[in-house]
Amino acid sequence: MDYFTKSYHPPGTPPGTLVAVEGGVEAPLSIRLVDYTAAELREQELANAGECQPYLQGPSNTWIHIQGYAEPAVLHHLGELFNLHPLAMEDVLNTGQRPKVESYDEQLFVILGLAVFNDSTIKTRQVSLFLGEHYIVSFCNGNRDPFGPVRKRLRKNGKRFQSRPIDYLFYTLIDVVIDGGFPVLESFGEELEDLEVELLRCPTRDTLAWIHRIKRELLLLRRIFWPQREVVNGLLREDHCPISEGTRIYLRDCYDHSIQIMELLETYREMTSSMLDVYLSSVSHHTNEIMRVLTIIATIFIPLTFIAGVYGMNFGNNSDSPWAMPELNWYYGYPLIWLVMIGVAVLLLVFFKRRKWF
Repeated sequence: MDYFTKSYHPPGTPPGTLVAVEGGVEAPLSIRLVDYTAAELREQELANAGECQPYLQGPSNTWIHIQGYAEPAVLHHLGELFNLHPLAMEDVLNTGQRPKVESYDEQLFVILGLAVFNDSTIKTRQVSLFLGEHYIVSFCNGNRDPFGPVRKRLRKNGKRFQSRPIDYLFYTLIDVVIDGGFPVLESFGEELEDLEVELLRCPTRDTLAWIHRIKRELLLLRRIFWPQREVVNGLLREDHCPISEGTRIYLRDCYDHSIQIMELLETYREMTSSMLDVYLSSVSHHTNEIMRVLTIIATIFIPLTFIAGVYGMNFGNNSDSPWAMPELNWYYGYPLIWLVMIGVAVLLLVFFKRRKWF
């Protein structure tokens, strides 16, 4: 299971080195450009990173999104065009980084984690964002582009969105990634309801495996969501952050969402831990029930075995001894002993029933 994956360079590699990651090609490269002013919006699919250079000369806001695996040559070219720091580009290439925020001169670099479902299993995708004076460069590995709704808002809202500064688009991208945790946790809530029903009805070993899988996936989500809350908090507290006061208001709402996600996550983790305790208690109770039934059966057969053992000694069949067993020569001796044993068993059953032992 690839729950905690991180790409890295061999030990001893100089910092800022861009080396191709073995097995890193999991999705084809796609470069999309959105360039807008208060009056105009342009979208374009780029064949290579160099095609975005003409858009950097004017006063418009430019957003470059790179989806999929970007080779070192592509990253190096983008780094030269936008003057991106080599250490930040290394973090973009080596996915699996912890969410964080870094400031480089007049540039802001943010790493976030996006949780997605892949074949009913939680996987994480790294989202890297660069904020400059009039541009944003975003990266996301994997096949699924998470920023489709943002482009739809740009087309629909038009001038209302386009008239805002570039940092508002930066906030919007962060908000999309953070709010992506809500549907994931909602699916966990539904799954926990089904698990609770099965746990109370008839738990099996598959139920235990189900509980452990959910615990592992919630641990993975905590590894993402916990530092992301600190990322948003850091953007709010950074004095030299290139984010305007008008956008900080929206970031406070984003921070509130991150707190809600963490509270939901911790609640589900506690529920899963309690379900594990319930499963162990249920298994123990089931074992106790089996032992109770076996104990009752053994208790019933103890006196019956004693009676059968006494009369199975057969002393005195043809003996004149005064200590012989006269019952062995009785005409109705055999059925009489059976009646005695059945009576003892019935009395024991009545006694156990009154004590509510079964």
